Amino acid sequence: MLPPDMLDALVKDAYANGGALGAQELLNEMTKAVLERALDAEMTHYLGYEKGDPAGNGSGNSRNGRSPKTVSTTNGPVELAVPRDRKGSFEPAIVPKRARRLGNIDEAILSLYSRGMTTRDIESHLREVYGVNVSRELVSNVTEVVADQIALWQSRPLDEIYPILYVDGLRLRVKDKGVVTSKVAYLAVGVDIEGRKHALGLWIADTEAAKFWAKVVTDLRNRGVKDILIACCNGLTGLPDAIRGAFPDAVVQTCVVHVIRNAMRFISYGDRKKVAAAMREIYTAPTLEAAEIALTHFDKDFGTQYPAAIQVWRHAWNDFIPFLDYPPELRRIVYTTNLIENINFQLRKITKNRGHFDSDAAATKLLYLGLRNITSNRGGPSGTGTRGWKQTLNTLAALFPGRLPLH
Repeated sequence: MLPPDMLDALVKDAYANGGALGAQELLNEMTKAVLERALDAEMTHYLGYEKGDPAGNGSGNSRNGRSPKTVSTTNGPVELAVPRDRKGSFEPAIVPKRARRLGNIDEAILSLYSRGMTTRDIESHLREVYGVNVSRELVSNVTEVVADQIALWQSRPLDEIYPILYVDGLRLRVKDKGVVTSKVAYLAVGVDIEGRKHALGLWIADTEAAKFWAKVVTDLRNRGVKDILIACCNGLTGLPDAIRGAFPDAVVQTCVVHVIRNAMRFISYGDRKKVAAAMREIYTAPTLEAAEIALTHFDKDFGTQYPAAIQVWRHAWNDFIPFLDYPPELRRIVYTTNLIENINFQLRKITKNRGHFDSDAAATKLLYLGLRNITSNRGGPSGTGTRGWKQTLNTLAALFPGRLPLH
């Protein structure tokens, strides 16, 4: 490390001779000096002797001048003199052969891309901020490095038991066979025994519902999941049957918030407050019997005027009522998929700049990078712990005896 007084003198001199531009030039010169000295140190280590040391005589290899090379860094383009050896076998690590960008530029590209910037925006940003010229094709190539990461992430082993599973989706426009169509990307988040949330997988639906969900649950089973206690979803066609087929003892709980939203679509604006109050009596009922009575009153008061809203509730009833058997602390956790909707909301922010994606793979790439950002901001790849989880786990153990490991 340089002594502080030396750094102060360098910065003072840089500003005196060129202001902010002088300071930028100083950064470039220091980057150049550090990289070239590191390359020289690597060459010395590779050959086994210092430059000019007689010990190198007859060693079979020696230094052979330097080659000019320009690399892009976050401090701007830097022109280097890279040392060569006579055999041409020297492989520097800090600035690899054929590399024209240092790793921090690639990380900057990935970071900007994962925050929703388009390739055109990234191209302009790097040129304006760092003075680095990169093409849109280069940006695409850099982001392709996550393809292997995605494959590993999608096939990694999972826990045997997830007490709670949330499934929800967001709509995307994706080009398929030359036509831009609307597709849905579904995300599954599992809460493990410790109360930590994990994104288990990401799937883009491109087949009919039943076959698609059969594939998803089979994927989860093949990756090691043996049991799910409660699966929370928003009434997705085919998903409840697929979950019960793969995990026969799982309880499927439809998202109450989605039921309310679907019913409210048929209610005129002027009646929404009183209709919402009537529906509240259904989903806050202390027992199943009380909920059935509340639904009967709701039908009596509004069934003639809004039959479609009543039908929404009756259609969702079997998958709505399970949570009525749970105590309040567990109801709050499983009555809605809001936990996963919060993640989807953040993913929507990074996809809204794109009119459409060129392929399912392109959409998956951006969503994966977005998920990686979201989970890292939450303090780790698994997100944050669930508040009061110990009490919740005890409640689940009582409701589902013998299905949770003893602690």
